[in-house]
Amino acid sequence: MGRGRVELKRIENKINRQVTFSKRRNGLLKKAYELSVLCDAEVALIIFSSRGKLYEFGSAGTPKTLERYQRCCFTPQDNSIERETQSWYQEVTKLKVKYESLQRTQRHLLGEDLGPLSVKELQNLEKQLEVALAQARQRKTQIMIEQMEDLRKKERQLGDLNKQLKIKLETEGQTYNAIESLWNSNAVAGTSNFSVHSSQTNTMECPPEPVLQIGYHQYISGEGSSTPKGMQGGETNFMQGWVL
Repeated sequence: MGRGRVELKRIENKINRQVTFSKRRNGLLKKAYELSVLCDAEVALIIFSSRGKLYEFGSAGTPKTLERYQRCCFTPQDNSIERETQSWYQEVTKLKVKYESLQRTQRHLLGEDLGPLSVKELQNLEKQLEVALAQARQRKTQIMIEQMEDLRKKERQLGDLNKQLKIKLETEGQTYNAIESLWNSNAVAGTSNFSVHSSQTNTMECPPEPVLQIGYHQYISGEGSSTPKGMQGGETNFMQGWVL
C-alpha cells in the first residue's frame, strides 16, 4: 500500500516538527554532497534552525563560494564600487613602494645599508651628499649675513639713541648750572646785606654789657675824711674786694 502525499504546511506538534527537521536536514546535506561529487559542481548549503543554530556544507568552502556568488551577482553600481576599490588598492600599493624607496634612500644618506650598492650607485650618492653639503653651507652663510645686517641696524639705532640722550643730558646740565649760578649769586648778595645790617644794629643800639663785682669796693680816703677803724695801717689792703 503506497504512502500518501504529505500536505505542505507548518507542523504544529513541536516534537514532530523537530524530528522532521533533523531527517530532512540530513537528507538535504547528503544530496548536496552527492551533487558536488557526481557532477563536479561547487555547492554551498546554509541552514538555520528555528532556534538559530547554523548548519552548512561547502564543497569548495562556504566563504569562497559566497565570494564567487557576490562577484557574479554584482550590479553595475557594485561594479563601479569594485573598480574604485581596485583603483584605491593600486594607489596604496604604489605609495607603499614609494615609501619603502624613500626609507631606503634615507638610510643610504645616513650611511646605513651601503653593502648592496654598486660603485656607480655609491658615486651618485657621493655627488648627492656634496650638493646637499654645498647648499647647506650656502644657506648657513646667507643666514649669518642676515643676522649681521640686523645687528648693524640695531647698532645704528642704539648709536642714534645714545646721541639724542647725550644732547638732552648736556641741555639739562647747562640749565642746571645756570640755575645753580643764579641761586649762588642771590645767596651771596643776601648774606652781605644781612652782615652790614647786623653790624650797624649792634654798634648803634646794643648797650655795654654789665660787669658783676662781688665784695667791697676799693676805699680811697680823702682829706678830711675819717678812716674806719678796721681799715687803718696794714689792714687797709685786707678784703679790698673781689672782682669777677
